[in-house]
Amino acid sequence: MEINPFAQGVPDDHLKLHPFRRVPVLVHDDFTIYETTAITGYIAEMFPGLAPQPDDARRSARAAQIVAVIDAYGYWPMVRQVFSHRVFAPRLGRAVDEAEIQAGGKASRRTLAALEELAADDLFLTGPDLTLADLHLAPMMSYSHAAPEGRMVLRDHPKLSAWWQMIRHRESFIVTNPGVPDI
Repeated sequence: MEINPFAQGVPDDHLKLHPFRRVPVLVHDDFTIYETTAITGYIAEMFPGLAPQPDDARRSARAAQIVAVIDAYGYWPMVRQVFSHRVFAPRLGRAVDEAEIQAGGKASRRTLAALEELAADDLFLTGPDLTLADLHLAPMMSYSHAAPEGRMVLRDHPKLSAWWQMIRHRESFIVTNPGVPDI
């Protein structure tokens, strides 16, 4: 079942899958799990080779740290404040809340500065190989980048900018992109 995370109301039957009525939820056979980090960890263990986990302890810890930073400090400002108010609200005919966009931009700067510091001097966020950290940040960056404010903040972070230019052109990203346009 597809749920719009930006909708005001979520169907009551979704409560059976997620007690907080959020997304994502994964139902695999008779097993239901919610929360992105739990889902990606499950996929990585259940389907070896599909979701990359670093085999080095430090890279693995760094990937987990990056995912935690994105979840705790990136999603809300980048997606719920900047993208939702600059891109999504006008599409729904709603007023744009400039104060929310400004607050999201300020928090996004801090988050991206922290991620810039954590990012490896390599192709991907934790080194030479794609990891869950890259897969976790990519959709949020896509939403943020759809807004001029998101693009402006990203420009101040050269490692993340280079990473974004590479990751957004990967075939796997292109075919799974939810259709967020760059404006």
